[in-house]
Amino acid sequence: MKLLDVNLLLYAYNKSAPMHLPAKRWLSDLFDSGEEIRLAWATIHAFVRIATHQNAPLWIAPALAATIVSEWLDRPTVAVLDPGNAYWPIFRDLLVEAQIRGDLVSDAHLAALAIEHGATLCSTDRDFTRFPGLRFENPLTANKKR
Repeated sequence: MKLLDVNLLLYAYNKSAPMHLPAKRWLSDLFDSGEEIRLAWATIHAFVRIATHQNAPLWIAPALAATIVSEWLDRPTVAVLDPGNAYWPIFRDLLVEAQIRGDLVSDAHLAALAIEHGATLCSTDRDFTRFPGLRFENPLTANKKR
């Protein structure tokens, strides 16, 4: 099971991003693979927030952003991953062990979700390497951390 970070989704849709083609190809292959794909609501919100911001490189209308997200969620292998009963202790421990603060709190949220559910977190953000116990993969460079 793969939990996706927003940066890969944005790269896949932003034609001006340097990593657009590899991200688009990777996402398309992942969708076609039959593998379980999970998204956090925080990731969905971030995609819509960034993609619809008129000063961002990828600027799309809210209706198009909603259509894109609906297309993801309509796929049989895609679902939203919610925190379960073990989420808070995992999240709390990540905050303390990795000394997380500020902007990295949202990364700790995704890391805790992935750890709790046994998912591999896919992102190009190297900040995820700081979380003990997280299975992390940058699919655009094939760097993996277990």
